[in-house]
Amino acid sequence: MSSALAIGACSAVLRNLLDNGLIEAVSLGTTVKVSALAPDQVKLDRPQDPPQLNLFLLQATPNAAWRNRELPSRASGGERLTNPPLALDLTYLVTAYGKADFQAEILLGYAMQLLHERPVLDRAAVRRALNSAGALDWSMLPPEYQLLSAADLAEQVEVLRITPMATSLDELSKVWSALQSVYRPTAMYQVSVVLIEAQRALHGAQPVLTRGVRVQPDTGPALPTLLAVALPAKQIVARLGETVTVRGAQLAGSGATALLTHRLVDTPIELPVSVNDAGTAFDLALPNTALDQARFAPGLWQLQLRVTPPGEALPRTSNGIGLALAADPVLVADPGLGLPAATATRAGAPPVVTVTLRTRPQVQVAQTVSLSLDAFTATAKPRPNAADPLVFTFADALPAGTRHVTLRVDGIDSPLVRRGQVPPDFDPSQRLTVPA
Repeated sequence: MSSALAIGACSAVLRNLLDNGLIEAVSLGTTVKVSALAPDQVKLDRPQDPPQLNLFLLQATPNAAWRNRELPSRASGGERLTNPPLALDLTYLVTAYGKADFQAEILLGYAMQLLHERPVLDRAAVRRALNSAGALDWSMLPPEYQLLSAADLAEQVEVLRITPMATSLDELSKVWSALQSVYRPTAMYQVSVVLIEAQRALHGAQPVLTRGVRVQPDTGPALPTLLAVALPAKQIVARLGETVTVRGAQLAGSGATALLTHRLVDTPIELPVSVNDAGTAFDLALPNTALDQARFAPGLWQLQLRVTPPGEALPRTSNGIGLALAADPVLVADPGLGLPAATATRAGAPPVVTVTLRTRPQVQVAQTVSLSLDAFTATAKPRPNAADPLVFTFADALPAGTRHVTLRVDGIDSPLVRRGQVPPDFDPSQRLTVPA
């Protein structure tokens, strides 16, 4: 595969091909210059300026045939498994410039004939072009990259193929308008395919010596797999202090530990669990201490199980499933955790209602929080620390009385409805009195 210098190397090879071919074939009574500049930089202002043939890279697009090879390139844990190549098709403009009659037409004709006669750039031609003096300007690169050889272009799996592209006058008009340059006789070509591959260390598996040692008698998963989480009282979110039941397959083993991961928690939380004898379920008790109020965060958690299966020496980690943890508003004082009761005050002119409360667990500073009192909703004010209380100001005229409370953190609502009741009803503990 080629290095990241392959695009510049491809342009250098094409310019060298055109330069050598024109020197051998063209006789216009003057020298001919071959360049690889943007069209707006080509100037023939002085009388001594020779006719010029310019090669310009117009576009680099992904190659459809190579785009999906060797995917996926990453494992579920982020380790690099393969180095999939960046496969590109390069589109070039070949433009002729002349100051005398028919010079541009003659130049373009010879250039098109040269590219027609060389539809494939063989590897030897690529090496010769890149080894010529001044093929590429390495001075613009850092020293470590100057040691790389752009001749990797000759070693890639695919050879370079040159294909003329049919373009309409409308398409050419749009191209030259975008280039903000005066139109000159032009032909468009596609060079395919340039393969750029990173040289990164890979995470590979050891060779398989024996197959069929561990026979799976059924069609279930062969590795520890979590399937579902059952929450107490038919709720759809969990709270600290509750116990949830996790069901799965192939969970038996030693050292079973639940791993909980959250986007705002740097280190996964590990909780030891006991798997049933069948290896199909375990109960996860969510702790509810003062320390847990700070280390947990409301929102969506990923739950995994790490266990060492019978007969194996190393632990395995299961797939991850979601566990929604609600921010439980502290409406009544909790002396055990040192959390005061929520307060609602009315003040100002016109009077506004301000609600101050804390939650189990603490809401992080980066999280989005809103509080609903029946149909009235307010957003939490900014605060510098997660340990600070949440403050909500209801600007609308909020009537006095007892209101149902719903706290939403990152799209997850605190449980207001008791779904385990028949019929379901509102939880009487989730109420707050708004003063007159």
